[in-house]
Amino acid sequence: MIQSPRSRNFFLSLLNSASSLSQLTRTHAQIILNGLQNDLATVTKLIHKLSDLKAIRHARALFLSIPNPDLFLFNVLIRGFSNNDYPLSSMSLYAHLRKKTLLLPDNFTYAFAISAASGFKDERYGVLLHAHSVVDGLASSLFVGSAVVDLYFKFSKVESAQKVFDGMLERDTVLWNTMISGLMRNCCYVDSIRTFVDMVTCAMRFDSITLATVLPAVSELWELQVGMGIQCLALKVGLHSDGFVLTGLVSLYSKCGEIDTARLLFRQIGRPDLIGYNAMIAGYTSNDDVESSVGLFKELLSSGERVNSSTIVGLIPVSSPFGHLQLASSIQSFCLKSGILSNSSVSTAITTVYSRLNEIESARQLFNESPEKSLPAWNSIISGYTQNGLTEIAISLFREMMSEFTPNPVTITSVLSACAQLGAISLGKWVHGLIKSENLESNIFVSTALVDMYAKCGSIVKARELFDSLTAKNVVTWNAMISGYGLHGHGHDALKLFTEMSHSGVPPTGVTFLSVLYACSHSGMVREGDEIFQSMVNDYGFEPLSEHYACMVDILGRAGQLEKALEFIRKMPVQPGPAIWGALLGACMIHKDTNLARLASERLFELDPENTGYYVLLSNIYSADRNFPKAASVREVVKNRKLGKTPGCTLIEIGETPHVFTSGDRCHPQATAIYAMLEKLTGKMREAGFQTETVNALHDVEEEEKELMMKVHSEKLAIAFGLIATEPGTEIRIIKNLRVCLDCHNATKFISKITERVIVVRDANRFHHFKDGLCSCGDYW
Repeated sequence: MIQSPRSRNFFLSLLNSASSLSQLTRTHAQIILNGLQNDLATVTKLIHKLSDLKAIRHARALFLSIPNPDLFLFNVLIRGFSNNDYPLSSMSLYAHLRKKTLLLPDNFTYAFAISAASGFKDERYGVLLHAHSVVDGLASSLFVGSAVVDLYFKFSKVESAQKVFDGMLERDTVLWNTMISGLMRNCCYVDSIRTFVDMVTCAMRFDSITLATVLPAVSELWELQVGMGIQCLALKVGLHSDGFVLTGLVSLYSKCGEIDTARLLFRQIGRPDLIGYNAMIAGYTSNDDVESSVGLFKELLSSGERVNSSTIVGLIPVSSPFGHLQLASSIQSFCLKSGILSNSSVSTAITTVYSRLNEIESARQLFNESPEKSLPAWNSIISGYTQNGLTEIAISLFREMMSEFTPNPVTITSVLSACAQLGAISLGKWVHGLIKSENLESNIFVSTALVDMYAKCGSIVKARELFDSLTAKNVVTWNAMISGYGLHGHGHDALKLFTEMSHSGVPPTGVTFLSVLYACSHSGMVREGDEIFQSMVNDYGFEPLSEHYACMVDILGRAGQLEKALEFIRKMPVQPGPAIWGALLGACMIHKDTNLARLASERLFELDPENTGYYVLLSNIYSADRNFPKAASVREVVKNRKLGKTPGCTLIEIGETPHVFTSGDRCHPQATAIYAMLEKLTGKMREAGFQTETVNALHDVEEEEKELMMKVHSEKLAIAFGLIATEPGTEIRIIKNLRVCLDCHNATKFISKITERVIVVRDANRFHHFKDGLCSCGDYW
C-alpha cells in the first residue's frame, strides 16, 4: 500500500516538538522524501530549530539550498547567527539581503541585525545599522528602538541610548525595561531608579522583569527604604510571589545587611531555581557568613543541580576576603576540575580576591593563564595592582588594555586611583579627556574619582570646580572633596563643606568625620576638631574607631597640648593602638618632648616592634635634644634587629614622563646639570640668609659633611631638575614618599622666593604649596 504524502502542517508540528539534532536530521530526511524541501514555511521552521539547537552551520547550508528565500527566512537566519555568536555572519547576510536581492529590510531585520552588532568589540556596525534604519523610516519601530537602546548601553554609550529613548514617540514595557536595565548595567543606578519612577508615574504597565531589573540598582545603592517601597508595589499588583522578584529582593536585603530577611524571602520561593540559589549563596558570602554560603552550595550540589559561573562568583568572598585564602584556593581547585575556571567572570573574581589578600603574584598568574581576557578581567588586575600600591604596573597594564578594549567606568576609576596615588597628573588629565570623549562624566563613580585624583595630584582648585559642576553627589563624592581640603591644609574650607553636606541631606559616614578631623589636625583647629568629635558621638551616634581617636590625639599634640593628648588617651574606652601612640610620638617630635616620647615609644615597641619609623622618630627626637648617645643607641637597636628603613624618594613629572630621585642620586642622564643647578641655588640661598638644618642628621660626622648630606636629599634634586626642565614661571610639582624634613622644607621656601616659582610638594602627610618664600602649611606639619 502506497502511503500518501505528509502535509506541511504535519512536519511543522513534528519540528515544533523536536528537541535534539538527531530528531531534526530524521525529520529533514522525511521532508525531502515528501517533496517539501523547497517549501519555504517548512524549511524556515527547520532552520529556526537548527539555530536554536546551535547547529548553525547546518542551518546556513540549508539556507543556501533555497533558490528564492523570502524576507522572513533571511530574518530567521540573521537572528540565528546573532544568537549563536556569529555577528560577522549576521552582518554579511544583512549586506547580501540589501545588495543582492530586491527584498527590503523590515523592523525585524534591523532589530536582529542590531542585536548581532552588539557582539563586536566596538559600536561602529551598530551605529551604521541605526543610520540605515533611520533612512528606511524604521527607527521609530518599538522593536528596532529597543534593540538600538540595548546596543548603545552594551558599549556604555549612555547618552546615545538616552537620546534614542527620549526620541521614541511610542514606548512599551520592553523598551522601558531595556532602559532601566541598561542604566543599571552601566552603574547609573540613580538614573535607573529614576527611570523606573517615571515609568510608574506615566501609568505604563510594568511586569516582574521590570521589578527584577530595577532591584539590583537599588541594591547597589543600599537604598533599603526604596527597595521596601518596590516590595510594597509588588505586593499591591500581585507580583511579590514571582520568583524573579523574590530573587531580586533576596539580593537587596542581603546587600543591605538584612540577611535574616533575605533568608526568609528565599524560603518563600516555592522551588528555587539556580538563580535563586545563586542569590542566597552570594547573600551569605557578602555578609561574611561563609559557613552558610558553603553549606547552601553543598546542598545545591547534592540536589544534582549543575552549578554555573554565577554560583561560583557568588561563593567567592570578594567583598570580605580576609581570612579566606584557603577557601579561595579550594574554589579555584574545584573550578579547575569542573572546567569552570576558564569562565572569565570566575577567574576574574578569584583574581580580585587574591589581589585584595595581597597575593598579587597569584592574581597575575591566574590573569595570564586566562584564555579569554575580558574587560572585567583587565579591570580586576589593574585595580589589584593599584590597591597593592604597584601603581606604575597598573598604569602600564591600562595602556596595554587600551589596544583591545574601550575602558568602562570601572577601568577609569581604577586608573584614576593609580594616578592619584602616583601623583601622575599628566596621565590623569589624559584620562579626563578620555572620559569626555566616551561621555562618562555623568557616571557618579567616575566623577568622584576625578575629584579625588585632582585633589591628590595637587590641583585642589580644579577638584572644587569639578565638584561644584556635578549635578549628583553621593557621600563618597563629598568625602573626596573634604579629604582633599584636609590634604592641602584648608581646614576651614573642609569644615564649611561638611556643613554644606549636612544641609544637603547626605548623611555623613565614619570616613566623613575622619576626613574633617584630619583637616582640623593639619590646620591647628583644636576647638573645631573637638566639636566635630563630640558631634560625631553625641549627635550622630557613631562609635569612634581607632583612626578617629588617633586624629584627636594628633589635633591636640600638633597644637602643643601634649598633656591633654595623653589624658585623652588614658580616658579612651578602648585600648590605644599603634596609630594613637604614633600620633603622640609624632607630636613629641614637633615639640621636642623627650620624656613623653619615651613613654609613647615604649608602647609602640610593644605593639608594633617591626616598624622602623618609630625608632627613627625617637632617634630624631633625641638628636633634636642634643642627646646623641641616646640617639645612637636607638639606631643601634634598628641595626641589630636588621630592621629596614624605607628609603626616601621623590617623583617629578615632566610632560608625561615620571622621573624618580633618591638621596645623593647621580644616575639621572642630566645629573651634572642638576648638581650644577643645586650648587647655584645653594649659593643664592645662603646670600638670602638660609642655614642648613642639621639637627636630625647623624651626630658622628662633621658639620660640613652633615650639610652635604642634607643638600642632596631627593626632593632638592627633583626641584633642581624641575627648574632645568621647565620654562621660567612654570609651577613645579613633586611627590615625596616620606614626610618632608625640616631642612628641605626651609630650603624649598627659599627656592620659591629666589626663582619666583610656585612649588607644590606632596609628602606622606599632606600638600605644601610654596610661594614667595612661604608655605601654605604655615610651618605646621
